[in-house]
Amino acid sequence: MEHVFWTRLFIVSAAFSLPDLQAVTDRLLQNPADFAKELKPLYGEAKAAQFKRLLTDHLLIAAALVNAAKAGNTEEAEKQRRLWYQNAESIARFLASINPFWSEKEWRNMLFEHLRMTEDEAVLILTMEYEKSIKVYDQIQAQALDMADVMTCGIIRQFRIF
Repeated sequence: MEHVFWTRLFIVSAAFSLPDLQAVTDRLLQNPADFAKELKPLYGEAKAAQFKRLLTDHLLIAAALVNAAKAGNTEEAEKQRRLWYQNAESIARFLASINPFWSEKEWRNMLFEHLRMTEDEAVLILTMEYEKSIKVYDQIQAQALDMADVMTCGIIRQFRIF
C-alpha cells in the first residue's frame, strides 16, 4: 500500500511541479529498502539487496517516464516504457527464482497490469481528469493487495509458517 500511495503522491507532485517533489521522491525511494528489510531474514542479504535494486530501478524508470510524458517527449517516454516492462520481467523472474510457490508468469502478469494502471493514472492526472485518476488509483490499491496476498501465500507455503 505504501508503494502505490507514494507513487501517486510522486505523480501528483511531478505533474504540478510541487515544492514537495524532492521530499516525496526521497520517501518513495525508501520503499525498496523497506521491502529488502522484510525479505532479508527469509532470503538473505544478497537476495534482499538484489530485490532492492530491481525495485529502485522500477521507481527511477517510472519517474523518468512521468517526466518525459509531462514534457511531451514521446520518444523518451516510449524508451522508458520499454525499460519499465523489461524491469518488471526481471522482477518476475527474480521472485520466481527465490520462491518455488511464486510463478514467474503470474508475477509478470500482475506487474504488467500494475504498470498499465499506473501509467493510466499518470496520464489522467497529467490531462486533468482527476475523478477518473482516483477511480484508477482505487483499482491500483486493490491490485496491490492482491499482489501482497500472492507474496504472503508464497512465503507461508515456502517456509511452512502456521
